[in-house]
Amino acid sequence: MSNPMQTHGAASWIQHSGSDPAAARKFYETVLGWSVADMPMQNGSAYPGIMVGEAPIGGFMPQPAENGEWTIYITVDDVDARYQSALDKGADGVEAPTDYPGVGRMAKIRDPFGASIAMITYESMQG
Repeated sequence: MSNPMQTHGAASWIQHSGSDPAAARKFYETVLGWSVADMPMQNGSAYPGIMVGEAPIGGFMPQPAENGEWTIYITVDDVDARYQSALDKGADGVEAPTDYPGVGRMAKIRDPFGASIAMITYESMQG
């Protein structure tokens, strides 16, 4: 099985954003039986990672957000080029390409049909 964090076009991460991250974490731990582990970040903070077996598949954004949503991250070979291609084809830029040390480069778009998706090139792919 290929690694979705290194495979262009693969869904590789899910992230919950909402008004009460701690309550959302408890809700999904109970409802879905998820195990959530605090993953240390380079800046000294912790990110609540959703674990399936020994591997994280997503997490809960620690900072509260006004509007709740799940974001799906798709691994891409070049965030900047794919982001620009989406804009050229009618998408709205939600978050411009940005580097996140220890993770990778990310961007978020809203497609012409109203759905949002995030693109990521993980540091492990950047050679």
